[in-house]
Amino acid sequence: MASPMVFERYEIKYLLNREQKEAVIAAMEPYMEPDSFGRSTIRNIYYDTDTYRLARRSMEQPIYKEKLRVRSYRTAAPDDQVFVELKKKYDNVVYKRRTSMRERDVAAYLAGEIPAPKPCQITDEIDYFRRFYETLAPRVFLSYEREAFFEKGGGEFRMTFDENILWRTTELSLEAGVYGEDILEPGQTLLEIKTPGGMPLWMAETLDHWNIRKTSFSKYGSAYTTMYGRERGEEKAYA
Repeated sequence: MASPMVFERYEIKYLLNREQKEAVIAAMEPYMEPDSFGRSTIRNIYYDTDTYRLARRSMEQPIYKEKLRVRSYRTAAPDDQVFVELKKKYDNVVYKRRTSMRERDVAAYLAGEIPAPKPCQITDEIDYFRRFYETLAPRVFLSYEREAFFEKGGGEFRMTFDENILWRTTELSLEAGVYGEDILEPGQTLLEIKTPGGMPLWMAETLDHWNIRKTSFSKYGSAYTTMYGRERGEEKAYA
């Protein structure tokens, strides 16, 4: 079982076209290298209340917001370890708590049917979160192909490129395959910069030269916006 982990960092997002992505890849080559996962297909199940309280709160862009999800980096078997993540954002700083448990135990644990298989401070926080949002249940399956890079020399600056972001509201299981509706437009890539502090000069210069501007973008929020738009009879909704 993987050890519980806590992350505290800034996460800055950008939507790139093909030309911009190629320029960023070229600029980062002397400074960045692929992380241990390399290119992977990430699978997530997002939990929310029966009124989608967490999604609605996220779309309001408040100073504080939070979400709960379960994640795997491949199609999970019942005995595989998957990650339960509690993610909070306050004043642009992201705080993420992560613990792991067997896929077969996750649904029962988050439904309050069994205690945490390995209790710790993080599961205590998840338990409080679960009790506070009384009607939490799996609501959306969301997947994407990710290329992840970290700073050469052991720095904490990280970059991820996400493509083929898909969502669905059926078959909400990490044991299921990857399929669903697209969130991004054709040719788009979501770049996320993750840093404990400032941005390297080479990165800032690249963003400025290619007119790449940060954006407020939530994968889960985008899926919810589409669902909400359909409920109102709209053809398409935008995050």
